[in-house]
Amino acid sequence: MPSSTRVGIQECNCLAVRQAARRITQLYDQYLAPAGLRTTQFAILAKLKRLGPLTINALANELVMDRTTLGRTMLPLERDGLITVKDGTSDRRSKELHLTQAGTERLRAARKLWSDAQVRFEAVFGAERALSLRNELTAVASTELEVTK
Repeated sequence: MPSSTRVGIQECNCLAVRQAARRITQLYDQYLAPAGLRTTQFAILAKLKRLGPLTINALANELVMDRTTLGRTMLPLERDGLITVKDGTSDRRSKELHLTQAGTERLRAARKLWSDAQVRFEAVFGAERALSLRNELTAVASTELEVTK
């Protein structure tokens, strides 16, 4: 590639998104800490509340996470009784994640904290810019970017 068209690390889309994600995650994690949840754990509970029981693969797909990472993230939720893992209803070889009553209560407590994080982010970044950012990131997350061979 000629040096005049070479892209430097400062133009790396992946790095920019990951740095922004880490910064935003730090903010939300600080707000959610009093509820004993991290941002990804909050997302798991919220998805299960909204969508009902899901297989591990379906939830990983919803969260755009790999199955292994989801498995590690959900272990403390299961240990703390916030979710249960049961045999699948349609295929007993699959496992379904269910939100427990304790999980529903923890989610309810965390929603106010999450809302406070949302308000803080929009106050600092700007509500209009935050909306635009969410729209763009939603578009990226729904775009198939995998390498095909």
